[in-house]
Amino acid sequence: MTTRWTRAAKGAVLGALAMLASIAPAASQTVSDELKSAQKADNSEAALAPELRLSDADMAWWRDAKLGVFVHWGLYAIPAKGEWHMFNDHVPPAEYRKLLQQFNPRHFDADKWALAARSAGARYMVMTARHHDGFSLFDSPGSYEHYDSMHSPAHKDFIRAYTDALRRHGLRVGIYYSPLDWRFPAYFDVKGLPDNAALLRKQTYDQVAELTSRYGKIDILWYDGGWLAHQGTDADAAWFWHPDMLNAMVRKNQPKVVINPRSGWQGDFNVEEGAAPISGPIHDKPWEKTFSLTAHGAWGYTPDQRLVPLDQLKRLFIDAVVRNGNMLVNVGPDADGVIPAGQVRLLADFGKWTGRYGESIFATRPGPFQPVDGIYGSTQHGRAIYLHVLKWPEGGLHLPALPQKILRARALTGGRVRLDQSASGVAVRIDDGHADPVDTIIRLDVGGPVGG
Repeated sequence: MTTRWTRAAKGAVLGALAMLASIAPAASQTVSDELKSAQKADNSEAALAPELRLSDADMAWWRDAKLGVFVHWGLYAIPAKGEWHMFNDHVPPAEYRKLLQQFNPRHFDADKWALAARSAGARYMVMTARHHDGFSLFDSPGSYEHYDSMHSPAHKDFIRAYTDALRRHGLRVGIYYSPLDWRFPAYFDVKGLPDNAALLRKQTYDQVAELTSRYGKIDILWYDGGWLAHQGTDADAAWFWHPDMLNAMVRKNQPKVVINPRSGWQGDFNVEEGAAPISGPIHDKPWEKTFSLTAHGAWGYTPDQRLVPLDQLKRLFIDAVVRNGNMLVNVGPDADGVIPAGQVRLLADFGKWTGRYGESIFATRPGPFQPVDGIYGSTQHGRAIYLHVLKWPEGGLHLPALPQKILRARALTGGRVRLDQSASGVAVRIDDGHADPVDTIIRLDVGGPVGG
């Protein structure tokens, strides 16, 4: 139900412009805020409510899925300056709210979104139900001042349309929710404005309850913006949000939903944000690499449609998968609800590659070899090991010894494989001219289960 504000809170809202102007940093600093947000990864306290973690068996489908498509969409698609437009450009809440009366996407079609994701080989999607600007894309009685799509000219519950479409197309359903709301001055001064802060927190609990109880089975709950005043980490703000209580409610409504760590609770998987290269060993905890397909960094729609190159997309995916990770790639539909054509083409082109070599990616586990940065990594399934060779060393690839005998070796990307197995290791070569410029994939069939 809608919360009624106290007189003090109403006064705080009337002073929102002054508050934002005094607290919000200059544009150069807001870039730093976004960067700090992107750098947040494994920042939650592991000792907090470990009993809420899903079992390995309940996480198996997510680990098998490997690939998802993110959707950032909301009022910010209208000015087309990115999802941080309200904060970065110091737009007061009352002024920004005027976009609500312009929100009436003429060509929104959730089935087309789902088909675009399927064309890439994605197994799940995650959509922004509410971003930091406070606007909700669903029928939300818990939204302060009815700031939702049902009260826009569209008069539509877009989360309902989205969840229904995903199920029609066999995709797992993910929902993004940000407890951060720039409309509330208390977000920047929780202790100084306790009444306003309590209303902010209540809105979060009310809306998360709505999202996890009204749309059938939800497979992924993807939090973002748990930090306070854009400072510290999500874990630092746990005292305010009480994420153990919040996610206990979520577990009651959705016992098997996979939850990310950005509420301040440790979550079922970790997140690494941004398109920076991936390096290091296999991660112990499942994790997800997420970034926008637009190379300039905005997640919401902008006219600048420079895209991440296809080869970079392939490389990031392989580098994630061989390290126990998934990849969640973001699209930003325009004000009419249309995913830009270039992004749709890129997803389809990527899907041609994932479709051809999916056996080495989907439903695999990392190993048995630890990845070597820039050189190779491996995945495994049953009695098959898949080598992903990114760059061939001079003289061929030399791998650690395997306890199982290699019965067969073949290159899925083409060419003849020469292999020499001994107690000291495994030497692998491929015929000249057959090394793939991005990822040479070699399947090794062995005499016993690999494990992992």
